[in-house]
Amino acid sequence: YQRRVHGIFRIRSFSIMFQSKAEYDRGVNTFSPEGRIFQIEYAIEAIKLGSTAVGIQTFEGVVLAAEKRISSPLLEHASVNKIVEIDHHVGCVMSGLTADARTLIEHARVEAQNHQFTYNEPMRVETCTLSVCDLSLGFGEGGKKQRKMSRPFGVSLLIGGIDEDGPALWHTDPSGTYVKFEAKSIGAGSEGAETILQERYHKSMKLEEAIQLSVSILKQSMEEKINATNVEVAVIPTSTKAFRNLTVEEITTVLAQAQALV
Repeated sequence: YQRRVHGIFRIRSFSIMFQSKAEYDRGVNTFSPEGRIFQIEYAIEAIKLGSTAVGIQTFEGVVLAAEKRISSPLLEHASVNKIVEIDHHVGCVMSGLTADARTLIEHARVEAQNHQFTYNEPMRVETCTLSVCDLSLGFGEGGKKQRKMSRPFGVSLLIGGIDEDGPALWHTDPSGTYVKFEAKSIGAGSEGAETILQERYHKSMKLEEAIQLSVSILKQSMEEKINATNVEVAVIPTSTKAFRNLTVEEITTVLAQAQALV
């Protein structure tokens, strides 16, 4: 609009407001006047485009499950890994940018081994999650000693494991926030999966029931027909306290059992 001051028309454009917003939009270390960091919000939106993943904590252990998007029939499905081992008693499932996840996971592995070497005891799941979030929080920082990301990590992790406190499941996001859950889903189909978890999860659930539930959720959220090669399932039982990926044969059996229940 125009405003006349001392005989001169001065134009005040609302584009100044939008230009200012664009400046905050590009910055990774600057809050907007509304108290938001837009790059973190965009990173969280990127996670919503990732493959669906589910984590369930039971008194018998922790179950991690994820969809594997096989983009070509020529792709070797074993080369696509959504669930990885951090330590013998801790594993995680990812959704978002896999390359960003690899950086966080390698950092967690080093921290877990350093803790074992220094204190001669396994690292607690919460402490391991905290080390990941500390790295996530360091985006945009400069320094000669350590190279860090110039943007937020576009990945979310569900970190599960067994420690002295029993089974634990933690969720991390690009802002460096970590929260403990009994059951949680991330990725493209997370909204529908969360609804199913709220309806069907209970604290007395056994490990086998949790495996069946996680596979059932993936079956309903995936666009492609589910089979033993486009899903991945891992368990950390309290009896062994050892991370283990289910084999293709075991997943095939679980899918057959899920089909029989329908």
